[in-house]
Amino acid sequence: MPPLASALPSTTPDSKPRAATRWLTVVGLGEDGFSGLGEQAREAISTADVLVGGERHLALASNDAASGAERHAWPSPMLPFLDVVAGWRGRNVVVLASGDPLLYGVAATLAALIDRDEILVLPAVSSVQLACAAMLWPVNRTAVVSACGRPVETLALELFDGARIVLLSADGGTPAKAAELLVGHGYGPSRVTVLERLGGASARALPFRADEVGGRSFDALNVVAIDAVAGPDAGLLSRAPGLPDDAYENDGQITRREIRALTLARLVPIPGALLWDIGGGSGSIGIEWMRAAPGARAIALEPRADRAARARGNAARLGVPGLDVREAAAPDGLAGLPRPDAVFFGGGATADKAIEIAWAALKPGGRLVANAVTLETEQLLFTARAAYGGDLVRLQATYADPVGRMTGWRPAMPVTQYAVTKLS
Repeated sequence: MPPLASALPSTTPDSKPRAATRWLTVVGLGEDGFSGLGEQAREAISTADVLVGGERHLALASNDAASGAERHAWPSPMLPFLDVVAGWRGRNVVVLASGDPLLYGVAATLAALIDRDEILVLPAVSSVQLACAAMLWPVNRTAVVSACGRPVETLALELFDGARIVLLSADGGTPAKAAELLVGHGYGPSRVTVLERLGGASARALPFRADEVGGRSFDALNVVAIDAVAGPDAGLLSRAPGLPDDAYENDGQITRREIRALTLARLVPIPGALLWDIGGGSGSIGIEWMRAAPGARAIALEPRADRAARARGNAARLGVPGLDVREAAAPDGLAGLPRPDAVFFGGGATADKAIEIAWAALKPGGRLVANAVTLETEQLLFTARAAYGGDLVRLQATYADPVGRMTGWRPAMPVTQYAVTKLS
């Protein structure tokens, strides 16, 4: 039986399926190597003209039938070599990978370079499946985080009391870094199980509390299973917009949580979408945009170096270290940026032509939101509404504060919010 969708020929509307001419096969391997593969994967390796993979993968796939194949170990850096692989079209090429090559694996990268009709993916059992089996955790209720080529700080995004997380390690030092992060976020009592060499004869499970791991190093081939337990000092941080103001280091340049929640609702974060956060300040809008939707991206412009550094620190601590903070101001800082799906002006709206430039760059269907606390900025928003349409809303929050020995209501400055969707 052909394996899943990777073996299906593509079609176009009103056309018959066209025959696939596949020259590239991506084979997922387990620790049992060639002997553990299915018939189709063994045949692909045995008839390959070229075998590509890590040194470990090439050793695992070793067999007499493939002894005549040309072998290439991935160089470092790896990505430029993918263009070399793409240039071997017409030869019978097999790329070797761990487990499921489409789970944070090389097959996804190759699929962006090569037409799907030319690629066949033959996955093995993934390390996530093996880890969940070892822990008896339902896969569909387990979060997956990769530290392979990615900052371990993304782990913070998945933390809550009772969370079950499988962390894909980059090396033997990843478990200690993860444990340090857990302790730093108040999750020191969490149960951390380091699973080494899953699927092989030398597999073993090493259980610890997060605050017991210390500086230990482990086998380079490991996966970390985390059963999160919140300590008394752990903060409860939702993925929903409106985090507490004290979740951010700031110098007062921050959109308050009530206004922030309403602003994000207007910006409509969706998976993979790009936000321009102009006047980033503490980074709160860009950070909560990225937290709210998987794969959401944000570029924050903040001209002050101290605030830009603070925004980067906030982003890393809150699980979205990929926030792209640039020490620049509108309008000059907007030049050359990729087209956004949404734009937020927390500052910078009074810069010459900044709103017009952002509107021109915004994709169709994109959202532009701007908050104003000064009459000068408010006037610009009235002008923008006359030009582009949209809504103007006056927002004000009032907070209970001490008045002598009593308590009274103290209003914050009102915020005029402009929101518009670009129709075409």
